[in-house]
Amino acid sequence: MDVILIAGFWLTGESWSEVAPGLRSAGLTVHTPTLEGMSSVDDDRSGVTLATHIAEVVALVDELTTDGGQVVLVGHSGGGAVIHGAVDARPGKVARAIYVDSWPTAHGMAINEALEAEGSDVPLPDWSSFGDTDLFDLTDEQREWFRSVAVPQPVGVARSPQQLSDTARFDVPITLIATTFTKEEVSEYVGSGHPMFAEIGSIRSVDVVEIPTGHWPQFTRPAEVAGAIVGAVG
Repeated sequence: MDVILIAGFWLTGESWSEVAPGLRSAGLTVHTPTLEGMSSVDDDRSGVTLATHIAEVVALVDELTTDGGQVVLVGHSGGGAVIHGAVDARPGKVARAIYVDSWPTAHGMAINEALEAEGSDVPLPDWSSFGDTDLFDLTDEQREWFRSVAVPQPVGVARSPQQLSDTARFDVPITLIATTFTKEEVSEYVGSGHPMFAEIGSIRSVDVVEIPTGHWPQFTRPAEVAGAIVGAVG
């Protein structure tokens, strides 16, 4: 089974380096693309939007399913919106979508409009901008390394609204790997009609796997994340 791992904000495909070996050892074929505008701090991000990144993932899905097979999509944080857009575009080609401390972004919702931008770039904010829950388990050494490799996020990815159109996306089973929230909280959010979780109530198969840690479990709990992905793939 081909598994496509999409990084969250400020990260390249290399951010999955400690997760990928556990997937490969389970017999999965791993793909960790670095999407447009995210290869270097010097990249031109002026024309890059959420739709741009979704289109890149859709193209990879098409490339990997020429034999009629399916893929598994995994998205961390803002990467969850990217894979959900790809699910909407190719629901018949996705066996499962896995959201790592993320969830399916609803139609019309942006990933994060509040992040401060510098022109076309959204730099990694100061750590004081994040809550203790997000930073839990992330060591000083990991924070220093993260900041040294961080690439500014395209403002168009952060602020452009999700565009969904195919209700067949609700037939694709999903797994939430919950690290800064719980299964109970997901149920409460869905039950209360929280707009951020509007998609989940319509999805026919939803699993939640809790890994209590911070917002970057691929750094703080990589083996557990790999195990959760393997378990979700089945």
